Amino acid sequence: MPATKNVSLVKNRNFLIVAIALGVILNPLNTTMITVALPEIKNEFLLTSKDITWLIASYFIVSAIFLPLIGKLSDTYGRKRIFLFGLLLVGISSFTAPLSPNMPFLLGMRTIQAIGTSALYPAGIGIVRSYIQKNQNRVIGTLSVFATTSAAFGPTISGLLIELGGWHVIFYVNFPIIIVSAILAVLFIPNDVRSTNNTFKWDGIGIILFSLFISCWMYFFQTLANGLNVWALIGSLALTFLFYFFEKKKAGPFIDVLFLKNNPNISLVYVQYILATVIFFALLLSMPIYLQSVLKLSSQLTGIIMLSISIFSIVTTPLATRWIDKSGYRKPLLTGGIIGVVGGVLLLTINHNSPLYWIFIVLATIGLSNGILNIGLQTRLYSFVSVAETGTASGLFMTSRFIGNILASSVFGVIFAAGVSDTSQNWLTIILLIVSFILLPGILFITKKMHGDGSGVSASQ
Repeated sequence: MPATKNVSLVKNRNFLIVAIALGVILNPLNTTMITVALPEIKNEFLLTSKDITWLIASYFIVSAIFLPLIGKLSDTYGRKRIFLFGLLLVGISSFTAPLSPNMPFLLGMRTIQAIGTSALYPAGIGIVRSYIQKNQNRVIGTLSVFATTSAAFGPTISGLLIELGGWHVIFYVNFPIIIVSAILAVLFIPNDVRSTNNTFKWDGIGIILFSLFISCWMYFFQTLANGLNVWALIGSLALTFLFYFFEKKKAGPFIDVLFLKNNPNISLVYVQYILATVIFFALLLSMPIYLQSVLKLSSQLTGIIMLSISIFSIVTTPLATRWIDKSGYRKPLLTGGIIGVVGGVLLLTINHNSPLYWIFIVLATIGLSNGILNIGLQTRLYSFVSVAETGTASGLFMTSRFIGNILASSVFGVIFAAGVSDTSQNWLTIILLIVSFILLPGILFITKKMHGDGSGVSASQ
C-alpha cells in the first residue's frame, strides 16, 4: 500500500506517536529500574554478585536476540498486532514477577518481559514508517533518543518507589504506561493489512549462533575475575566468526552483516555507541549499589542522587541537537567525549567520605556527556543512511545498545565479584576512563569532512 494512502488512515498523528513512544520506553526503563532494587533482591534470594550479573545480562541477551527477530515478524504478521502483543507480555510479566518465590522464577518473568518490550521498538518504528510521512526520520530519531534517555530515569523512579513497597513495586510502574499505550494504539494505529507478498523465513541457525556467541562472550568476561580462560576465549572467537560467515551467505540473515561490512562509517558509529553505552550503563548499574552499600544511603536518597544523570542527559539533548544543526557533528561530539573523560577523572575523587553534593555534580558531568553523545551519534547514523535503510539501521542501533549493556554488566560482575568498596569502584572508573579515551579517535573519524556532509539538518528531516 503506498505511503500516501497509509497516511490518510491515521486519525491523529500525535496520539499515534505518543502510543509508540510510551511503548518504546518500557524496555530501557525496565533495564535500569532494577538497579536500585538489586541490593534488596540480592538479600531476599541470597544471591552472589555473579547471580546478579546474570539477572541483568540475561535481559539484554534476550532483548538483543528478539529485537531483530520480532522486527521481521512484525513486517510479516502485522505491526499493530505485534505491538499490542508486546504490551500484553509486559503486562503479564509485570503482574507475576513481584510474586516470584525464587530466583529462577524471577529470571523467567524478566525473560518474558524482555521479549515483550523487545517487540515494541521495531514494531513501533515500522508503524511510523508506514503511517508518518512528514519528517519521518526526525520522528524515528526522536523515538530513539526518547527510548535511550528514558533509561536514565529508571534508578530515580525505582529509588523513590522502593521505599514505599520494596523491590516488587518497580514492576507495577509499567501498568499505567501499558494501559495508556494500549488504548491509544487500539484507537489511533490503523489496523494491519495482511500482506500476501511477505513470507517470514526463520534463520534458525543464525539465531542459535548469535545466542551462543553472545552468551559465550558473556561467560568469558565473567571468568576473567579468576584469570584468562583460554578455552572460553577460543570458543567465543570461533562462534563469532562462524556466525559472521554463515550470515554472510544467508539470503535472509538474522543480522545483516553485509550491511555492516559495506558501510564502515555506520559500523563505526555502532562501535562508538557500544562504548558510550558501556560507560553510561556501568555507572547506572554500579552507583546505586555503591551508594547504598558503601555510603549507606536509602533507596529513596539514592534515586534522588541518580537523578543528576537523567536530568542533565535529557536537558543536554535538545541543546546538543541545535548545536549540531548549526556547527555540524565534530565539535559537539568531541566536546561530549572530552566531558566524559573529565567526568571519569572526577569519579576517581569519590569515596565513602564524599559529600552528596559533590557526587551529584560528578554524576551530572557524566549526564552532560551522555546527552551529547547519545543524540550526536544517533543523528550522525541517520546522516549516513538512506530512508530505505532507516529500519535496518535503527534495529542494529538498538542491538548495539544491548551489546554495550551486556559488556557493562560483565565488567560490573568482574570488578564487584569480591564486594562493593571504594577500591572496586575506582577500578571500574579506571576501565571507564580507558573506554572514554578510546572513544575520541573514533569520533574524529566519523566526523571527518566528506563530500555532501552538512550540519545534520538534512539528515533529520
